[in-house]
Amino acid sequence: MLGYASFGDWRAFEGHRHTVEHSVYVRVDQRGQGIGESLIHALIGRAREIGKHVMVAGIEAGNGGSIRLHGKLGFQQAGNLKEVGTKFDGWLDLVFMQLTLDARKAP
Repeated sequence: MLGYASFGDWRAFEGHRHTVEHSVYVRVDQRGQGIGESLIHALIGRAREIGKHVMVAGIEAGNGGSIRLHGKLGFQQAGNLKEVGTKFDGWLDLVFMQLTLDARKAP
């Protein structure tokens, strides 16, 4: 397996039903070959097919490669959350980016 990708509900509340958050992982030795980009494109396409309006990405703040890739794909930085996760016994900050999937003015 070279990588995987999925998306799910952004929040469990009815008012957030048009928004999804995605997750993408590419094996370390396979990064930089376009796999992540292909996976994200597939997720975007599927989210549009099922009528979603916004896709959110919560990215570890130190993951410059992922932040750049999402920017290249049209995601815009929407905010930062400090110390909301842990990894290797340290706190993680998240950068949130979002992509509007359609031009709807209202649900």
